[in-house]
Amino acid sequence: MTTTIFRRLAALLVAAFLLTACSTSKDAVETGQDFTFVAPGGQTMIVYDPPESRGALRQLSGESLLNPGTTVGLEDLTGRVVVLNIWGSWCGPCRAEAPDLEFVAQQTAADGVSVLGVDVRDDRNAAADFIRDRGITYDSVFDPPGRTLAALRGYPRNTVPSTIVLDRRHRVAAVYLTSIRVPELIPLVQRLAAEPAP
Repeated sequence: MTTTIFRRLAALLVAAFLLTACSTSKDAVETGQDFTFVAPGGQTMIVYDPPESRGALRQLSGESLLNPGTTVGLEDLTGRVVVLNIWGSWCGPCRAEAPDLEFVAQQTAADGVSVLGVDVRDDRNAAADFIRDRGITYDSVFDPPGRTLAALRGYPRNTVPSTIVLDRRHRVAAVYLTSIRVPELIPLVQRLAAEPAP
């Protein structure tokens, strides 16, 4: 009886080791994993470290808010850290957050960091007034129905504002399910900008 229990325990330990080895293998990183959002259990800020644990956001683009009729998206920001902010002119916390994001964009642009907004559930004129009144210079995807957010599999579309920070390989490095705070965001994007280039 003791031998049988010992063999079962040994088999379970070997299986656990193999599963762990597979989930952190170099092959899993090289083949790339797409980002899938998993409910954070009440957390409002989630950081994905080490870098190998980050899922990639392969595509996200749509009509430009600043330049109607043109497309803006992640492909325009290759090799840059991206602060992807989901907002709407109707959102009270977004009004306070937008100048902070503009500050982050200005302070970190030379480090290889860009801010890209995704304007959801909005009217174009209201959104244009919003960015003009606040002196916002970074562009946004104008996406009233929130279709671009489908690229963020499992991401809660009703969480506005929220911010997703991508590393230089456009892997999700952090998620803020609340308004951002500049003292937290700037050190994070500077650290990501200092990681080895793709």
